Amino acid sequence: MGRDKVIGRTEDFRINIQKDLRHPKGGSFIRPNKANFGVDFLTAVKGRYGLNENQAAQNGTEDTYVLGKRTVEFVGRDSIEKKQRQVQLHQLVHVSVCECAVSHAGQKEEISGTCANIRRIDLSKNLLSSWDTVIDIASQLPHLETLDISGNKMKFPSTSVSVSSAFSKLTTLALNQTEITWTEWSSINELDKLPSLQVLECRNNPLMETEKNPETLRQLIIAKISQLEVLNKSEIFPEERKGAELDYRKIFGKDWLAAGGHWDPARNKPSEEFLAAHPRYPSLCLTLTIKCPDNPEQKPVVKKLPESMTIQRVKGLLYHLLRIPGSELKLSYESSKLKGKEVELDNNLKPLQFYSIENGDCVLVRW
Repeated sequence: MGRDKVIGRTEDFRINIQKDLRHPKGGSFIRPNKANFGVDFLTAVKGRYGLNENQAAQNGTEDTYVLGKRTVEFVGRDSIEKKQRQVQLHQLVHVSVCECAVSHAGQKEEISGTCANIRRIDLSKNLLSSWDTVIDIASQLPHLETLDISGNKMKFPSTSVSVSSAFSKLTTLALNQTEITWTEWSSINELDKLPSLQVLECRNNPLMETEKNPETLRQLIIAKISQLEVLNKSEIFPEERKGAELDYRKIFGKDWLAAGGHWDPARNKPSEEFLAAHPRYPSLCLTLTIKCPDNPEQKPVVKKLPESMTIQRVKGLLYHLLRIPGSELKLSYESSKLKGKEVELDNNLKPLQFYSIENGDCVLVRW
């Protein structure tokens, strides 16, 4: 059953449409006083952990006591209990408000002023309908490290949003069953902006159904999120990341060229549309230092080159870049990890990755 969508109202009834009903025109009626419009985050926390002021009042909180035949007033008791509740909330580190009908953040800065030390939140299966609401909550929790919002049928922004400040320490994020798609949230690119994110769960979403091969989709997500270490409870090893990023460049290489990309850095001007859809593509190129050891007057040059670029193309670029007269170039490279050891780049038809060249390595040019 999908989330109710209000499309009309009578005096006594509110008319609702549910997205996943068997009949496309099916619907249901619900009385307004029976509808649950949710509560704010802090109310849910207080209710779950027995710190709700209303519950305390209902349980018989009084300001007077009877001692023998005398009635004694406890002056300031409400103030003391309120402070105690605030202290208890302030001490909360791990919070679960799963299935507590949380729908909004509440008053501005109310969360940060009450329980700012929270590091882990389970907000799964609530009434959160917008990623903006999640940001409103998370932005008030500077120490937040783990967030689970699975089971909320959410609307994700289709354009870039500023998220890094709200999730600066977030290491783990669960987005299972949130109905996220590739067309929403700039095709999950925004997650690469979370500086500390290491673990992501994103199962049972339309996003996962766009590719027939689940492994292909996994590789795309890995390539899009640079710092990710675990995806859907499966560790990402260095070799898998390297392969995923290489495949990503191959898959979208033609799109990059069609959008204005070029092997020559001076002519490399991909469109804004391409960079918005593939913001990591430029960073997936190798950063290499180019040196001419036999010509010390030639200053080293740092360039970004795709791993798929053939040695023949590299030579063509270097002829233009270094303005070398028409002589045969001899290329080799020195690994940043093995100083003093050169590997000859002797096959013009092979790409750079054939020689296992990595970021930070040095290409040596002789003629």
